[in-house]
Amino acid sequence: MTQIIDRPAAQGDSPEPWEPILTSVRKTAELTMVQAINQALHDAMAADESVLVFGEDVATLGGVFRVTEGLSETFGGDRCFDTPLAESAIIGIAIGMAIRGFRPVPEIQFDGFSYPAFDQIASHLAKYRMRTHGDIAMPVTVRIPSFGGIGAVEHHSESTETYWLHTAGLKVVVPSTPSDAYWLLRQSISSLDPVIFLEPKRRYWAREPVDTSTPGLPIGRAAVRRNGTDVTVITYGGLVATALNAAESAAARGWSLEVIDLRTLNPLDFDTVAASVRRTGRVVVMHEGPRTLGFGAELAARISEELFYDLEAPVMRATGFDTPYPPARLEKVWLPGVDRLLDCVERAMEQP
Repeated sequence: MTQIIDRPAAQGDSPEPWEPILTSVRKTAELTMVQAINQALHDAMAADESVLVFGEDVATLGGVFRVTEGLSETFGGDRCFDTPLAESAIIGIAIGMAIRGFRPVPEIQFDGFSYPAFDQIASHLAKYRMRTHGDIAMPVTVRIPSFGGIGAVEHHSESTETYWLHTAGLKVVVPSTPSDAYWLLRQSISSLDPVIFLEPKRRYWAREPVDTSTPGLPIGRAAVRRNGTDVTVITYGGLVATALNAAESAAARGWSLEVIDLRTLNPLDFDTVAASVRRTGRVVVMHEGPRTLGFGAELAARISEELFYDLEAPVMRATGFDTPYPPARLEKVWLPGVDRLLDCVERAMEQP
């Protein structure tokens, strides 16, 4: 049985005391997203003994995707440990640990398994800091391998972001690159607010140089991944690469696409979105989840409300369908891809 030693609560910390915690001795290395997340967890645990990692199979196995491999051996079973298959209990434990001054990083093994934990997240995790008028912080980062694109079985590919976005009190983070995965996770762990950290499984094996000594863009900042003049494409997570591929195809047809990677859905960097929309006048929002009440609907409504006179065409949405997530063999048909995005671009460009 794992024994946890109480740590004095650090409720007097500054509002976002992440800068000193983010010190890393490593420089630039070629990492996959899995390796970048593993390195972020390692560096956070090395810098702050209050950081704990736990979940189903995260210690002995190192996680289904080996994201937590080596952490239990390095930091011991008191700081990285396995839990029963009980997602509600995992989050409940994390809430109690946060109250006692720890910085828990629980893992929900797959996105479709997060629903049993929904009550703890929506009823308690998201609300505790406000309930206490800020006296008790809730520095819990819930890691969830998310979204589709890997041909997984039922309940292993879901787009849950709108549930968390509609739950006030949660930050919602979705990296698209190994570098962003490293720095956004470090910043999430250091936040005093709870964070839902959605990891796009289809990007786990993407590889790039990751500089662990120079902080990247902070939570709440979007990134312009490609400059363009005709249409703004707004997306996040695994679909950023899809949007960039579509931009290459669009260029052959004479269309210039600007690709915005939101990186964090809450807080939303609407300033970067607005600046791009004012330049292009046309917008396509792309996400994997169903069309109805997906995040694209919120973005389309806000863009139409606040930037109506800058638009040359209605805001288009390239999304999944309003059906349950399909079997693996039909996944490629269901998920939005380059063709679905370019169809939206074409309709936007047809507007006078």
